[in-house]
Amino acid sequence: MDRLKMYSVNKVEENVKKIGEMFPHTLTEVIKGYREDGSPIIENAIDFEMLRQELSDIVVDGTEERYQFTWPDKKKSILLANAPITKTLRPYKDESVDFEDTENLYIEGDNLEVLKLIQETYLGEVKMIYIDPPYNTGNDFIYDDDFAQNTEEYLSNSGQYDDEGNRLVQNTESNGRFHTDWLNMFYPRIKLAKDLLTDDGVIFVSIDDNELENAQKICNEIFGKPNHIATLAVQLNPRGRHLDKFVARTHESILIYGKNTQFSSTMSGVPKEGRMVDEYNREDSMGKYRVLGLRNRNQSFNPVTRPNLYYPLYVNPQNGEVSLIKDEVFVDEVWPDAPDGTKTCWTWAKQKVKNENHLLVAEKTGDEWRIYRKDYFSDEEGNVATTLIKSLWTDKEITNDNGRKVIKDLFGTSIMDFPKSVDLIKKLTITGSGRDSIIMDFFSGSATTAHAVMELNAEDEGNRKFIMVQLPEDTKDNSAAYKEGLINICEIGKERIRRAGKKILKEYSEVADKQDIGFRVLKVDTTNMQDVFYTPEEYSQKDLFELEDNIKPDRSREDLLFQVMLDLGVLLSSKIEESKIEGKKVFNVANGYLIACFDNNVTSEVITEIAKQKPYYAVFRDSSLANDSVVTNFEQIFETYSPTTVRKVL
Repeated sequence: MDRLKMYSVNKVEENVKKIGEMFPHTLTEVIKGYREDGSPIIENAIDFEMLRQELSDIVVDGTEERYQFTWPDKKKSILLANAPITKTLRPYKDESVDFEDTENLYIEGDNLEVLKLIQETYLGEVKMIYIDPPYNTGNDFIYDDDFAQNTEEYLSNSGQYDDEGNRLVQNTESNGRFHTDWLNMFYPRIKLAKDLLTDDGVIFVSIDDNELENAQKICNEIFGKPNHIATLAVQLNPRGRHLDKFVARTHESILIYGKNTQFSSTMSGVPKEGRMVDEYNREDSMGKYRVLGLRNRNQSFNPVTRPNLYYPLYVNPQNGEVSLIKDEVFVDEVWPDAPDGTKTCWTWAKQKVKNENHLLVAEKTGDEWRIYRKDYFSDEEGNVATTLIKSLWTDKEITNDNGRKVIKDLFGTSIMDFPKSVDLIKKLTITGSGRDSIIMDFFSGSATTAHAVMELNAEDEGNRKFIMVQLPEDTKDNSAAYKEGLINICEIGKERIRRAGKKILKEYSEVADKQDIGFRVLKVDTTNMQDVFYTPEEYSQKDLFELEDNIKPDRSREDLLFQVMLDLGVLLSSKIEESKIEGKKVFNVANGYLIACFDNNVTSEVITEIAKQKPYYAVFRDSSLANDSVVTNFEQIFETYSPTTVRKVL
């Protein structure tokens, strides 16, 4: 039994724990004192400088030494993750597929900016994230977040291209910041990604040996080490890399972290197959099943350690049925003892035996009864039995060769060198998400994750949604992709989704009408608002007179709508319906949750019709109301017809 503490609650310990849960990377270790033998007494503490940085919009300096994982410019990478940006996402219907009805998104732009833009909208909405970030081999390209600039320059220029239009830089050892560059790229993106996950969300990170250790340290800091679920070894190249020295590497790693592994729904098993299915060699009216011994074979579980699990069961010798009570039918007594007489115990308590008695059956071996429980291959809803994934994956379907074959089948040529296998991502998706989950990949490359999600939906009739994010990195002039007219990685990804969708509809024609093989294309761009909206102090009165509107002249109504959706936290995949009221274009988003009109000369009649629909949000342009009379009546109209509507203007 537990002892009473006999002392008041240690509020310091509680507060350290709470802050550590909110900001895991501020948790460190300090030496509190020393024992008589000279060994240090270690306790958890808060790194106040790191906490100050988390709560500050300027770089906080400090020199105190402590146990921590750090590198040059780490504080600037934290600052970068927290700093706001004045950008938006613009829709591109002509590049999309089934724009009006799809719930999938393909977003072009710097993923750091995208993660910031969707923070409020998708906060706690994404069940699973899979990423395959650039590997730090010295030959690969990484995102060019230039920490050589001062903070103000860096934040204003982040996401921009250089004079030659390059957004990526080669990270060679001659750079002198070989690991630092990669860490500064990786850290803020993972930090922002965590907040998008549901409470039971999970992230999978594909990585090779060059940065495996550092990637794990960053994830430990951001998610907390207890939320490290496993590190998978995935054999992607069975032949081994021929350019390696001493050892030909055949595998890469996948780090798995849960947002909070206390939730049992963080990960599930994968369906059993092969020899595991063959074990279900019996059948009754409920379907195929196997029998498992009810006795716990682990001798550390016995009448002393688990007295509530040591009790007799009684068998009906006529049919093998089992009961907790001995009577004239259940006459044969059975204890959970090993054949050699060693006392063990049952795996079920009495209450479970009572509740699930229909699953128990007794069979005689020689002169002794043995108690078994039935384990069915599928449940009443048709869900098949699963097993935990193993830490070593060697299936031939998950290799890069398989990934290249899928690409070649779609395009007729190998346009990507090392695409991940669709089967690899499908297996991760099965264990990391549910049938209605949102799956995100913000290093989407050739969009293997989108392909996997669509194919898996067709196989099990799921309704998973994907969000792909990719920087439009140019393809090389002499590459197979460029020769196919695919001038950047985003063009490859979008075209792959189009082709994969058509192939899936053809192969799964019986469920084609239920499949969402579309996607909305959105692109990162400068804000829709005129610069004066953000920096009025830089403009004179004369300048203001020349500005007729606070919206940039090249922006459409749809552009404004998506910025409003971002600002109000409305999912970017929401259903959008367009209509006309008194000749004005009106958007109805998410079945009346948001109604917006951005036309000029909006009359009281238009406002009245919108108010009668009782939206949660109603949004207009600041300059759109027809005259002073409409402005005067605006609030009264809503107070009359829909007083709870939140009214906003741009």
